[in-house]
Amino acid sequence: MEINSKDLEKEILNSKKPVLVEFWGSWCLPCQMMAPTLKEFEKEYQDKIKILKINSDINPIVSDQYNIKGVPTFILFIKGKEVKREVGAKSKLELCKLINDSIKNG
Repeated sequence: MEINSKDLEKEILNSKKPVLVEFWGSWCLPCQMMAPTLKEFEKEYQDKIKILKINSDINPIVSDQYNIKGVPTFILFIKGKEVKREVGAKSKLELCKLINDSIKNG
């Protein structure tokens, strides 16, 4: 689900579930390549985690707030706190590991 700065508190900071956020840009080819993988994750992990996207170009204040230096950047939040950050396109296996390890250890 695509969110903006107005949705931030409700969707991330107050979420009961862990939240994986992709900061992306419409011009970014690796971001475009990640779209199908993230759609799969939304279906597979819908009971365990929220998958959200924030367009860095449209939401520069949020990008600055989270110190986004490149896209795609993935940040995993648990109970509103950042627990893991990865920069660059990731395979489905890499994202599974990131999520599963963090949920298990979080």
